[in-house]
Amino acid sequence: MTGTFAAIGAGLAVIGAGLGIGMVGGRAMEAIARQPEATGKIQTAMIIAAALIEGVALFAVVVALITN
Repeated sequence: MTGTFAAIGAGLAVIGAGLGIGMVGGRAMEAIARQPEATGKIQTAMIIAAALIEGVALFAVVVALITN
């Protein structure tokens, strides 16, 4: 039964990361559309935010699968 909970936890972490990165990307595109001259700064911030989100998701998946 704990394997099922681990799989659910890992799945939720992946879904959350996908939603988070999608939101970051969408908001970055909106910001670039509003201020094209700030593209470099916006892209840098977007990549850092996406990397942090992905790191947290990876950590959550590892914790979910190890704790079974």
